[in-house]
Amino acid sequence: MKKRRFSLLLAAMLVVSVFLAACGTDKGKKEENNNAGSDTSGEKSEFSVAMVTDVGGIDDKSFNTSAWKGIQDFGADNNMERGDGGYDYLQSNDDSDYMPNLNRLVQRDFDLIFGVGFIIVDAINEIAEQRPDTNFAIIDGEVDQPNVASILFKDQEAGYLAGVAAALMTESNKVGFVGGMDIPVIERFEAGFVAGVEAVNPDIKIDIDYTGAFDKAELGKATANLMYSSGVDIIFHASGATGNGVFAEAKERKSANPDANIWVIGVDSDQYDEGQVGEHNVTLTSALKRVDASVVDIAELAKKGEFPGGETIVYGINEDRVGLADSRGAIPEDVNAKIQEYIEKVTSGEIEVPTERQKKK
Repeated sequence: MKKRRFSLLLAAMLVVSVFLAACGTDKGKKEENNNAGSDTSGEKSEFSVAMVTDVGGIDDKSFNTSAWKGIQDFGADNNMERGDGGYDYLQSNDDSDYMPNLNRLVQRDFDLIFGVGFIIVDAINEIAEQRPDTNFAIIDGEVDQPNVASILFKDQEAGYLAGVAAALMTESNKVGFVGGMDIPVIERFEAGFVAGVEAVNPDIKIDIDYTGAFDKAELGKATANLMYSSGVDIIFHASGATGNGVFAEAKERKSANPDANIWVIGVDSDQYDEGQVGEHNVTLTSALKRVDASVVDIAELAKKGEFPGGETIVYGINEDRVGLADSRGAIPEDVNAKIQEYIEKVTSGEIEVPTERQKKK
């Protein structure tokens, strides 16, 4: 009897052992599968890069769009994929998004993180101090931290050429400037634009207005409406996505009267496509600021281990990082030849473009 009980106990223990072994094997397989998935998603390229937009957003067809193009170009050139370990961006819908977005990218272990726009300067300064082992770059601002590269442009030179083009093409002798927020980078555009107009014809009237935002197309449209109604025929905007409203107003007027001399000068990116309205296009030209190429420049340096932390890099006409976009025939060849003369004078240093508003005499 005792022998039979012992046999039953032994059999029961054997069943339990087999069950536990099976569970252990199944658990091991699940963990192995989970780890395999983690390894796949966590496979890093040699270098990873990301960016945080300002409130203008990735589709502003201007500054943020250009920066994202640079990130994508760098990714393509280096066989990177979008996502962790490759390249990516996070969009900011308001100022409170900057720090959380930067922190998320740090936690995702990106090697280089760009902050796009002057209004992200404070957030970059704060995160760089907190995360000294991560490299950051700020576009259109300066941050004095050893792990931050500051990227500035001679916006005044691009604005100057826009002013020259506007002055040579206006028929009403009245042109306009629409700025977003009144910050140093936009003041540089304004100062250059005014100087360019006055270099051609000091008698041309210049209307200047700031909307106070980079993401309010309705404000851009309302401001443009007032300017065009007052006789302005060319508006240069430096207002990010707010400028979409300037284009909207110009296109409405061109649709209503195809013979009207109504133009917009775009900013940062070539905004020709933004000006298309039926068979016509209201984009005279665009004041180019090669944010895309500059993003690639800094990313390449960082990838090579030559990240310019603690440095401020300034790009201008001589570095082929600012200029005017092809007008696609909107500007006649004889006028283009005159614009080229001004370009050469700026390039040679014969003309030094102001960076600040000039006081009225």
